[in-house]
Amino acid sequence: MNELPPDYLERMARLLGEEYQAFLASYSDPPCTGLRVNTLKISAERFFTITPFHLEQIPWSPVGFRVIPPAVGSDSPGKHPHHAAGLYYLQEPSAMAVAELLNPRPSERVLDLAAAPGGKATHLAARMGNQGLLVANEIHPQRAWNLAENLERCGVRNATITNETPEHLAEHFGAYFDRVLVDAPCSGEGLFRKIPEARKEWNSNLVESCAIRQSKILETAARLVRAGGWLAYATCTFSPQENEATLARFLESHPEFEIIPSPRLPGFSAGHPEWLDPPAPDSLRGASRLWPHRAPGEGHFIALLRRDDSQARSAIKPYHPVRIPPTVQRHYQEFIHENLVSAPAETRLALIGSYLYQLPADLPDLGTLRCLHPGWWLGTMKKIRFVPAHSLAMGLVKEDALRLVELGSSDPGQIYAYLRGESLSGERQRKTQPDDGWVIVTVDGFPLGWGKKVQGVIKNYYPRGLRRF
Repeated sequence: MNELPPDYLERMARLLGEEYQAFLASYSDPPCTGLRVNTLKISAERFFTITPFHLEQIPWSPVGFRVIPPAVGSDSPGKHPHHAAGLYYLQEPSAMAVAELLNPRPSERVLDLAAAPGGKATHLAARMGNQGLLVANEIHPQRAWNLAENLERCGVRNATITNETPEHLAEHFGAYFDRVLVDAPCSGEGLFRKIPEARKEWNSNLVESCAIRQSKILETAARLVRAGGWLAYATCTFSPQENEATLARFLESHPEFEIIPSPRLPGFSAGHPEWLDPPAPDSLRGASRLWPHRAPGEGHFIALLRRDDSQARSAIKPYHPVRIPPTVQRHYQEFIHENLVSAPAETRLALIGSYLYQLPADLPDLGTLRCLHPGWWLGTMKKIRFVPAHSLAMGLVKEDALRLVELGSSDPGQIYAYLRGESLSGERQRKTQPDDGWVIVTVDGFPLGWGKKVQGVIKNYYPRGLRRF
């Protein structure tokens, strides 16, 4: 294992004083495996009745848990079929505090400015109950597709996924959002225990460059917050230069924002303005720090800011979808009639190329923004038929389907065969249903994806890019 950087240790010893030895000893402990129950699909109470894992409650989240070892091999949380069904998201425990503190409401417009791989974005969507508008943005193209995959798996239906620079988003949207999350790129000091390779990449120049970059991102994010709206700033580093100092500079140039003290949940401690030279405003004590020697998790810094009610407007135009061609409407309705008991409402439908979407409420005109998916992807129009998307199955419940293949996690052979892309025997289809047609394959009653029964065989439509077992 790589040694901790000497300059880093010297700084932490100076800052932490009597706590330093406890902090240092935490690096001898294994990193925490965190599991957050996805309440878009299942309650924490019901999840406890079906999960094989030994879980310990995270103090700051009613749906967050630490996985108690051992949980290895096919029984590890990342390989269990409940993960493929989107019943939970594997998330570092202290990172779960961010969405809990930002606390978005179902009817709001929310922006996650740097959303990949999707831990905080899926948490925000769950807190919103799949209502309102969640814009999940990621500037790096490949990471944006990873984000899309996780939102899809978790059954998120109210998200627009963009692949843009913060500057272009601010130019386009203006002061549009009720809540904006800046999960800022940082020097990653909170990852040293979880990802030892991060120790080799760390140096004081990296800390300085990250602080400069964070200030630029915060400046841009401020332009996206409506009057009276909220801005959350979060990092996974312990550096005062990237945390308190970045906020102090921002507040000095943005008097329209103020820090709203976070509730002191178990495991939380205050910000440290006295760690700066000269000391920063005392209001920075309203920020929250999470430490690996005080609570489960690798560590985080979180600050909540609110914009005053001074004038902040967005001149963005509402979205006006092009009328869907009657042939497309007919093929989609035929699919619904033949395969589903209940279906997405036929409001806010949009055809983008050959892809059919249901758009989130309040989605404005996206103009020239690079957009992976403007809403819930329902399926693709082929020449004379509608082919359902994987995201449609993952956003439904089993009661929506006319045909089911019901598999159980206690008998994983057929489940993993399906997740590998293999066909299934038609004998596994529930007998009370009409025979041939599209089938939703489930595990313990929760959708895994599509199959299609043809002449006694259920052909596999699980996406090739997800076949990892």
